[in-house]
Amino acid sequence: MDTPMKGKIVIVTGATNGIGLVTARELACMGAQVTIVSRNAEKCAAVAEAIIIGTGNPVEFIAADLSTLAGVLKTAANFKQRHTRLHVLVNNAGGFFNKRIITSDGFELTFALNHLNYFLLTNLLLDVLKASAPARVVNVASGMHRGARLDFDSLQGEKRYAGFRAYGQSKLANILFTYELARRLEKTGVTINALHPGYVDTGFALNNGFFFRVFAKLSARLFGRKPAKGAQTSIYLAASPDVEGVTGKYFADCKPVNSSPESYDKAAAEKLWQASLELTGQEFNP
Repeated sequence: MDTPMKGKIVIVTGATNGIGLVTARELACMGAQVTIVSRNAEKCAAVAEAIIIGTGNPVEFIAADLSTLAGVLKTAANFKQRHTRLHVLVNNAGGFFNKRIITSDGFELTFALNHLNYFLLTNLLLDVLKASAPARVVNVASGMHRGARLDFDSLQGEKRYAGFRAYGQSKLANILFTYELARRLEKTGVTINALHPGYVDTGFALNNGFFFRVFAKLSARLFGRKPAKGAQTSIYLAASPDVEGVTGKYFADCKPVNSSPESYDKAAAEKLWQASLELTGQEFNP
């Protein structure tokens, strides 16, 4: 077995299905000690056991709802109880919601799960990432960020909501966050990059009613790539020596590409950072 990740400690969120599961499994195959995070404890346990059997490497899990502040705080605290080092964090958990749903914290669900989760979990784990440098953060974004703009007067769809618009904004937020944190982490030994996995045939977006579910299944089967293909760039950014020291970039098919013009707006990135601090009730200044 090729073990380029031997001795590395890794977290992969949203790892019980799709590209998250493939990413966790393949990094374990490379020798990493992987912790998977997902909200369903039974699924976590089953996936962890399957990866252990398939790779012979230890796999841990944390069952937590990353759409809530409590779930993110629990994940970080639970991980730190077990480990003092973290070499790779793969922020992969996310979702698409056709209707506006409010979380227990009072946030719109797409924004909470797809952006605030990445922002809060990464910042909470920065101390162990810095202690493990060189270390990497990998943010799974999407090509659907193109054409999106952040409306700070309706950041969570307060004025108007549409599922695709909310999703596009959340993925733009992923990239703005990536670039902003990369600037803040210069010379720390911690790199952070974002990626587009492509349109992947998984169970993504199948929680949005019968007609949307039928459309999503059909289009994914006709046009989607398999999860193994979709996970390649996540695995590449997590493990490849080719990107050692590379930070603040956006990748597709394992190559750096330009993201949308809006994603390079430093003023918007800073404003999003401050808004995220206020919403999470935290004070991070890495």
